[in-house]
Amino acid sequence: MIKQNEIKNFLDEKVTEYNNPKFILSDPIQIPHQFSLKEDIEISAFLTATIAWGKRKMIINNSNKIMNYMGNSPFDFIMSHDKNQLDRIEGSIHRTFNSIDFKFFIKSLRNIYKNHNGLEGIFEKHVQENTLQPTIHQFKKVFFEIDYPIRTQKHISDPLKNSAAKRINMFLRWMVRNDNAGVDFGIWKSLSPAQLSCPLDVHSGNVARKLGLINRKQNDAKALFELDTNLRRMDPSDPVKYDFALFGLGVFEGF
Repeated sequence: MIKQNEIKNFLDEKVTEYNNPKFILSDPIQIPHQFSLKEDIEISAFLTATIAWGKRKMIINNSNKIMNYMGNSPFDFIMSHDKNQLDRIEGSIHRTFNSIDFKFFIKSLRNIYKNHNGLEGIFEKHVQENTLQPTIHQFKKVFFEIDYPIRTQKHISDPLKNSAAKRINMFLRWMVRNDNAGVDFGIWKSLSPAQLSCPLDVHSGNVARKLGLINRKQNDAKALFELDTNLRRMDPSDPVKYDFALFGLGVFEGF
């Protein structure tokens, strides 16, 4: 059995290896890195994270397609779009995320920025001390407080329904972590990196199991709690930095 301090030393080395600007070149986080306005960064990041499943190259291409639909000014488009602009959005956007879903996301984001002090405002209002998982549940309730297509609900995960909520946790990592490494943005000052949860997917999950950080077989909320607990032991102030190590080991090294 590998000792916990050995696992920590190994993962700390991998964090250093992957948590740097080179990581951006092949990762969907490159999309929000195209912008400088806070609202543009967070909206582009949220939409990119929403479609972040499948091949990374396809995620990046389709995220760029979304930005093009919005005239590469996401916040301005969200706040000032008209019906004709929405009508031009049609067909598939990314796999099961289609134009119906995208149009609702645009309307919901406008409601959020007009009436809830933006995306950060919702998470700040509903934040709990040690975890953001119940906060994600509250966020989903606000996101669907206006009339919505039933099919679109599946695109926002709910940890209280045992989802690992990988995509929203990744979005939150991007917004909250602030370590000056040049990858994550750290533009949400109202939340702490200590509250974050790891974006648990097939890659990070497989590596975490091999290292004994998760015992549970499914990548669900219970597995995420296991992983969070172990990562917090290694670094309680910034547990999600280990996402770089787990993901990098899985994707780039076939660990």
